[in-house]
Amino acid sequence: MLASTTKHPINLNIESAEGSYLIDVEGKKYLDFTAGIAVNALGHTNPEIENAITNQLSKHSHVMVYGEYRQNVVYNFANQLTSMLPSFLNTVYPLNSGTEAIEAALKIAKRHTKRNQILSFTGAYHGNTHGSMSVSHNEKKKSSFRPLLPNVSFLEWNDIDDLKKITEKTACVILETIQGDAGVRVPSQAFMKMLREKCTETGTLLILDEIQCGYGRTGKFSAFEHFGIVPDILCLGKALGAGLPIGAVVSNHSIMDCITSEPELGHITTFGGNPIVCAAALAGLKKYQRLENQFNIEEKGRLIEDLLAKYPLVKDFRRKGLMIGIDLPSAILVAETIEQCRKNGLLLFWFLSVPHGFRISPPLSISKIELEAGCNIILSALNELSNSSN
Repeated sequence: MLASTTKHPINLNIESAEGSYLIDVEGKKYLDFTAGIAVNALGHTNPEIENAITNQLSKHSHVMVYGEYRQNVVYNFANQLTSMLPSFLNTVYPLNSGTEAIEAALKIAKRHTKRNQILSFTGAYHGNTHGSMSVSHNEKKKSSFRPLLPNVSFLEWNDIDDLKKITEKTACVILETIQGDAGVRVPSQAFMKMLREKCTETGTLLILDEIQCGYGRTGKFSAFEHFGIVPDILCLGKALGAGLPIGAVVSNHSIMDCITSEPELGHITTFGGNPIVCAAALAGLKKYQRLENQFNIEEKGRLIEDLLAKYPLVKDFRRKGLMIGIDLPSAILVAETIEQCRKNGLLLFWFLSVPHGFRISPPLSISKIELEAGCNIILSALNELSNSSN
């Protein structure tokens, strides 16, 4: 018997998946416009990744806690990842999930700076463990679990004046480069530039959470590339594992070295850097790098925008690449639209903190024909719901 996360799970019984589709036990196909919340960026059931997993499994799976034995596939994964990032981000700590990456990053920042004040932002979502929840903003989701981390404060998102609160007492500022659960909110260039400058000026570490918005989702491999800045610490997850569970903290060696002493094992993980997961991640990164120009992410995002943004019931349409948030007049209409689309073979998903909005985050590998088909299902659902309410 499995635990449930809600009283109303979707309960699709999935038998298999391929490309941009999920197939249930009755053989019905569903076009996937969520990709497991941006996890399956390269699509489902990828032969190259499957071969990498099988090859590594034939050698060994888990052999020791992370950092004790040298495993070539883990080193190769780290080298591939850092080769796709700015030179400052030259050291990888692989972990089991995005939320663990956040936990580790907060610890590293406090240890490196010897400070304990943490600043986050309104609208933030960084995960569901205690530390990650502490720097997430939705009080409804975390009030039942207090007390959480002390000395955490929230700045107003995209407010340049509020950045004055970053001082020499601040260990780190943590920010989703593009906010996900807040409904896909894109900050201004001026805000991001000033944030970077203020952190540098005060010796504060800037942590960018790209667990959802990284890995090409916004049209560039790293979302921070759009703003001409580089973080001190980068947190990754979701798509990085090519369908398997992974997280990663990436920083400079001069920062990451702090967790090797005083105390030793400043952060430790049993399964982080698992060789099978790293084999999948390595194969995924190589495939992404080879096909990046063929994904045409921005072109596909514009196609969805052209088809949906001007529909009368769409109150707001926010997008960066293939990371899309769409607001409707009510939470009820969102729920009805998602349900109607599912009946018609299209999978959508909502936001935890924006009940009147839903997200679109399809595989980057999805075709334009599939995108048009999915958007037509959405339009048909909205038309049907609109007519039934009149």
